[in-house]
Amino acid sequence: MSDVFAEEGARARRALVREIEAYGALHEPVWRAAFADVPRHLFVPSYYVAGPTGYERLWSGDPDPVRRVRWLRGAYRDTALATRVRDGELLSSASQPSLMARMLEALDVRDGHDVLEIGAGTGYHAALLCHRLGDAHVTTVDLDEEIAESARGHLAAAGYRPAVITRDGARGCPERAPYDRIVATCAVPSVPYPWLAQSRPGARILTPLSTGLLLLGVRAPDRAEGRFLAGSAYFVALRGGSVRTPRPRTTGVPRRVYEDEGFRFLTGLTGDRLDMREALSLWQRERRPERERFGVTVSGGRQWAWLDDPEGPYAWPLPDL
Repeated sequence: MSDVFAEEGARARRALVREIEAYGALHEPVWRAAFADVPRHLFVPSYYVAGPTGYERLWSGDPDPVRRVRWLRGAYRDTALATRVRDGELLSSASQPSLMARMLEALDVRDGHDVLEIGAGTGYHAALLCHRLGDAHVTTVDLDEEIAESARGHLAAAGYRPAVITRDGARGCPERAPYDRIVATCAVPSVPYPWLAQSRPGARILTPLSTGLLLLGVRAPDRAEGRFLAGSAYFVALRGGSVRTPRPRTTGVPRRVYEDEGFRFLTGLTGDRLDMREALSLWQRERRPERERFGVTVSGGRQWAWLDDPEGPYAWPLPDL
């Protein structure tokens, strides 16, 4: 990259850090330094922008310098980037940086911690973890060998060499366990039991579930409990495993209700355990409950989502992976 592009990238990176801080994240200097130092553009040498006629590809090797600048600046926007599209279907994406910052700070990573990441993606998230902890403490897995190999190359180009392993993320990575933190960058219908078994007591697990972020505290190899963080979070679904999230029927409620983010979170969490009218009744009775009122308990080979109280009247079993 020319000096001009290098300067442009440095300016864009500084602007990204300011934007993430304005979002309300990056309270910790170690993560501020990570986002300031790790060059995101090396992890998205190409990406797709949705347009009226489909996806448009922007890439670092474009012969048009104007389009190359557009690619570079876009790489540092605080937005998710579509990185792999096949037959019009989004297969992989680079998460929104401010959301990544929020997740990393919620993990409460400490010096010496070993972290397992589920979903290698571009490798950028793993690079941020390596910046914080060192390569030897970071493992990232992905079901797709092509994605894993691409992430490995991006990480090496940026100077990081964590363990990048092709694996069904639902099964974790037992040969490098135990872990102090497990973080998923893909949505799951329930918590895979191997994640708990591969965690140290007191570990934290952070995973997208429905349209929220679930933060679990691990109490034993077969027990964990926690609540959802505030705010929405949308991720590509975990591939692998054996169960898919049941889709609730959308009939029986006004469209304005179904399109409400909080209501969609509820229906995504309860799946087909509540029909739409039951979900609407609960929603209205509990005065549009925020995500933080919901949680998940994993215990004794079963797991369930709940509202307010794990042993309360509102609880719904989650499917096994």
